[in-house]
Amino acid sequence: MSYIDGFVIAVPTANKQKFIEHARQLDPIFLELGAIRVIEGWGDDVPDGKLTDFRRAVQAKADETVAFSWVEWPDKATRDAGMKKMMEDPRMDPSAPGNPPMPFDGKRMIFGGFEQVVEVKA
Repeated sequence: MSYIDGFVIAVPTANKQKFIEHARQLDPIFLELGAIRVIEGWGDDVPDGKLTDFRRAVQAKADETVAFSWVEWPDKATRDAGMKKMMEDPRMDPSAPGNPPMPFDGKRMIFGGFEQVVEVKA
């Protein structure tokens, strides 16, 4: 079964188009390095919880929207090798000339890698 990297971030709502442009420029790098697909989701129905929720998890402010993204890899070994190469890739450095600045505060991003244990298809 495939391996999933998941990401939740708070993006200034005014930066939605910049977020999309950033993803369109950088997400293909995941595919180059072995990912099967990349999904970028823009919060549309993200309710406040009683104990915790997506907004609190990333300390989203009133003028921010929660984005939920994931990268699907064929397996963990491909993911580990791909992520290592990605961290060394100069195209991923937001401070490098010509690279797009991050349209969100990366310090509040939450992320993790997940082993797929169940898959149900239509």
